[in-house]
Amino acid sequence: MPAPDRKKALITKVHIAKQQLGMADDDYRDMLRRHGAMGETPSSRDMTIQQISGVLNEMIGKGWTPSAPRKAGRKPSPARSKAAQIAKIEALLTDKGVRQGSPVPWSYADAIASRVCKVARVEWCTSQQLGKVIAALEYSKKRT
Repeated sequence: MPAPDRKKALITKVHIAKQQLGMADDDYRDMLRRHGAMGETPSSRDMTIQQISGVLNEMIGKGWTPSAPRKAGRKPSPARSKAAQIAKIEALLTDKGVRQGSPVPWSYADAIASRVCKVARVEWCTSQQLGKVIAALEYSKKRT
């Protein structure tokens, strides 16, 4: 996603979180100032993507839970022997979403499985292939 589109999406999430948390305008402006917004009436539009992500992380800390996008897909239902590996993949996707400020859909894991293992869906992977998907997600985590 290009930077202006990503920034706009993050600003939208900040405003949704503000509304869902029922924050007063003064508290909201104080929070923006803590994360680097300047001026008499600070605005999220004047902030960088990193600063806006910090605001979102603080809102998550205050109890706001971002909902998954409509296109997030459903969680695979694996055989019992692969359940732990699927849970690990889910945890890595969630961690990636928290770090980047937006939820990561299961289609991301499907794309990794397709690229690394030549299998269209994560749930169709063998245990060995799931290990490769986990390794790719771990590598991505270390890289960012």
